[in-house]
Amino acid sequence: MRRVLSALLSLTPFYVALACGMVVILLTGGNPLETYFYLGREAFGSWSQLQATMVSSTALLFTATATAIGFRAGVFTLAAEGAFISGGLTAAVFGSQVLSLPAPLGIPVLLVLSAVAGALVALIPALLKAYLGVDEVVSTLMFNFVTAGIVIWLVQRFFIAPKEANSATRFILPAYELPTSVLGVGVPLGFFIGIVAVIAYAGFVSRTAVGFDFKALSYGPRFSRAIGVRNSRVVLLAMLATGAVAGFGGGVHLTGVVHRYVAGFSAGFGFTGLAIALLAQLRPTGLVVGAILLGALSSAGTTAQLFTSIPLDIVNVLQGFLMIAAVVQAKPFERLRSARVAKGQSQ
Repeated sequence: MRRVLSALLSLTPFYVALACGMVVILLTGGNPLETYFYLGREAFGSWSQLQATMVSSTALLFTATATAIGFRAGVFTLAAEGAFISGGLTAAVFGSQVLSLPAPLGIPVLLVLSAVAGALVALIPALLKAYLGVDEVVSTLMFNFVTAGIVIWLVQRFFIAPKEANSATRFILPAYELPTSVLGVGVPLGFFIGIVAVIAYAGFVSRTAVGFDFKALSYGPRFSRAIGVRNSRVVLLAMLATGAVAGFGGGVHLTGVVHRYVAGFSAGFGFTGLAIALLAQLRPTGLVVGAILLGALSSAGTTAQLFTSIPLDIVNVLQGFLMIAAVVQAKPFERLRSARVAKGQSQ
């Protein structure tokens, strides 16, 4: 009973977002209950709609998990967005123009290359943080914009598809597309891989020595040094792991959903993953629930507007309120502040 109550209380930001959304809908002349009914129906009303929700949730599973890894070490990295798009471009280029491998081997190679690309994007901010003490919030946020600009330039200059007006690459080979059904029940393979990633994260933080080092650092640099943790090494690993997981997610999104890199490849998945990690308070089950809830809003919003007078922007409003509420109640911020206070006292 206590666990159920705790799980319900952890969704407080979602309740707050719904309440704020009701006020907005009322002010615009709509019916909140009707709007929420159609959103729920379009997200979970049938198996095909549930599949669409799973597809929309897949990218968020990876970016939320990636962000949670950094937060677990007390490192407030925002690198998931840049790593995600770099992973997507890598999969697009190698999957359409470079690799010539059989499908059972080609898909894993593409995803590994995407993870490497994501880690490389996180490398410079990670080195700056680990060895020069540069604030990771500023460096990773700004590096996202640098990465996005470089990626678009690369597409337009080297990888744009022939006779393509938009900034888009060629489609990957059909053999490299992830199956849309697995386990015999129609679960998209990308979503299944995302769940496996969350499970791996849970095992990493609770059952490995490096995971213990991450947790120790989150309590403050002085504490972690006192028990023998090499702080710079842990910071570097945490930020590179964040980039790698987000880049892997970009590869999964490309091979499983869009099949080529195109402008707007990431609909802010990295920043939405940040909100999910905070909403979940870094707990694995919370990451899954948060990803599904926000994925449901995204998938249902495009069709629910056909049945009501409320515009699609209400989905963005709900997501915005949810992010604000998640940040307000986020405990990782408290640990981060404590870590920085301890760091200041040690200097």
